[in-house]
Amino acid sequence: MLGTRIVISPLVSQPRQILPQVTYLITRRTILRHMLLRPDHRMTQILLYLLAVLVRHHGMQLHAVCAMSTHIHLVVTDVDAKLPAFLQSFHRTVALCTKVLRRWTDVVWDKTPTSVVRLETPTAVIEKIAYVLANPVAAHLVRCAHQWPGAKVLAAEIGTGVLRAGRPTVYLDPRNPQWPEHATLPISLPPGVTPDEAPAFRRQVAAEIARIERHAEAEMHRQRKSFPNARDLRTISPQQRATSTEPRFDRNPTFAPGRGRAEAGRAAASALQTFRALYREALRRWQSLDRDVVFPAGTWWMHVFHRAVVGAVAAAVP
Repeated sequence: MLGTRIVISPLVSQPRQILPQVTYLITRRTILRHMLLRPDHRMTQILLYLLAVLVRHHGMQLHAVCAMSTHIHLVVTDVDAKLPAFLQSFHRTVALCTKVLRRWTDVVWDKTPTSVVRLETPTAVIEKIAYVLANPVAAHLVRCAHQWPGAKVLAAEIGTGVLRAGRPTVYLDPRNPQWPEHATLPISLPPGVTPDEAPAFRRQVAAEIARIERHAEAEMHRQRKSFPNARDLRTISPQQRATSTEPRFDRNPTFAPGRGRAEAGRAAASALQTFRALYREALRRWQSLDRDVVFPAGTWWMHVFHRAVVGAVAAAVP
């Protein structure tokens, strides 16, 4: 409606620029760190199946996943700038399946926004994929990344492996063609990594995982502790909450340039500031009922829900 005014509260989060062919680290946590995603067989099936169906449905590419008991990490590439739609669909359906599986009457996901970190360089992609795959090691739950019993991929599977899962028996309607009996999804190489470069890429990820494993081993030795039995992690009560210390007001970064890539970080910060300034000015004009205003490239919400005009993505400089 032309007469509709949009009032933006100062407490609303900053606008996020959604562009095609961008790779992200995604993190979502459970409510109050309840262990609703404990790595038992049925929860693992739910997560792998929904990833296989919904990543494909939204035209995304999956590079890494690791589902811990209290949170899930993904590294994905948003091929067609549909990330918000994918996140809404995936998180909602996981929550509904979890409620049925766990007989859970409360909300499933924490009220803080999903962490969405744009990976600016190949270095950042390698580091964050390794971070995801070695997350159970860094949490001192398993000695080696491959020992985690929950939903995950391995470094050797990136560009070669396939996620496979049958349709879960909870919540999903088998008569709905959206939910096939079986679902598969290739574990893709990140953009810019060619098949010839894939072995070297996987070795770099594996080396970073090994570094994290060595650090965790040394820390456990220093504390005179032993790693728990991975099988026991499947039977922990979903009602239980994590007790490890976690910063309450930790930063939620918008982008990651990678270690030693300060220049890329400065360029990303400058581009983000420019986008937000252009967005605020366009929004001010829209609120003044100027429906001819053009929002900057990557504006998602205003375009999808209010049909605002958005500028074209600038062509890459060769």
